[in-house]
Amino acid sequence: MKLVLVPPQRESEAGWADRLMADVPGLTVLSPDPSQAADALRTADAAYGVLPAELLAVTTRLRWLQAQQAGPPPGFYYPELVAHPLVVTNMRATYTDHVAEHTLALVLSLTRGLPRYVQDQTRAAWKPDWDPAAVVPLSEATALVIGVGAVGAEIGRLLAAFGTTVIGVDARRTEAPGFAALHPVEALDAQLAGADLVILTVPHTPATEGMVDARFLQQCKRSAFFVNVGRGPTVRLDDLDAALAAGALRGAALDVYEVEPLPADHPLWRRPNALLTPHVAGAGPHAAERRYAVLVENCRRFVAGQELINVVDKTQRF
Repeated sequence: MKLVLVPPQRESEAGWADRLMADVPGLTVLSPDPSQAADALRTADAAYGVLPAELLAVTTRLRWLQAQQAGPPPGFYYPELVAHPLVVTNMRATYTDHVAEHTLALVLSLTRGLPRYVQDQTRAAWKPDWDPAAVVPLSEATALVIGVGAVGAEIGRLLAAFGTTVIGVDARRTEAPGFAALHPVEALDAQLAGADLVILTVPHTPATEGMVDARFLQQCKRSAFFVNVGRGPTVRLDDLDAALAAGALRGAALDVYEVEPLPADHPLWRRPNALLTPHVAGAGPHAAERRYAVLVENCRRFVAGQELINVVDKTQRF
């Protein structure tokens, strides 16, 4: 079996070719220069990384593609790849704890009014707010987690530890620890009006692209906070900004954006009730080793002719 590490590779992946061959008997791994990638892929059985259409076209026996991320970049699932019989796997659940903890940091910042105090700090302004309504106690809040995969489930579990009533909406899952209830996607609209926190973790698929738009936001409570740690293209940023400007939402926190980097002239940068982080929710230790663990497990299974883990429905991209 031959696996090709498609260039360019991350610095953290240096040495993976030799390591994989040592860990998986019967596997040959190539890490070619960009100029040699087509020749290497021509007779490859498997590939790791991003595979452009022009490289897919030269393959003759490719059966498996391992993505480097849980949610690969836009354009990864182009029509020819979706139509190809190869199996795609991803890095699902490798950053669960990091993303969930980042989400809790965003939620706590919003509910305790920290964005305002950070802005005051930049002006050396001492403006304590002792109004009880300035704080939203998590023990009295209802959180709606949209997308209860590995990340959404962990967010719900952590919020439940604060005493939050956690409701979920998911296309596949019907129960999860810490959730008071889980509903199918068809029930989403009915759940929005009761949520103090609306937390989006869904993948970017044809069905979820632009799902958070003006209509969606109009159904939320005016006192609700909105958080997106899933995928940027699921939220129409101009509609979200308009909702914040009109007071249709109390505040929002984003780690992912419809366009990345977020343009410097976008009004969300200067919106006082918005908290923005630059797509870093997955940052944390052990990321490379966790990705390698998924890759080596799938390599062992591939060589042995066994079912792979983290298989993606290419038509849905997750």
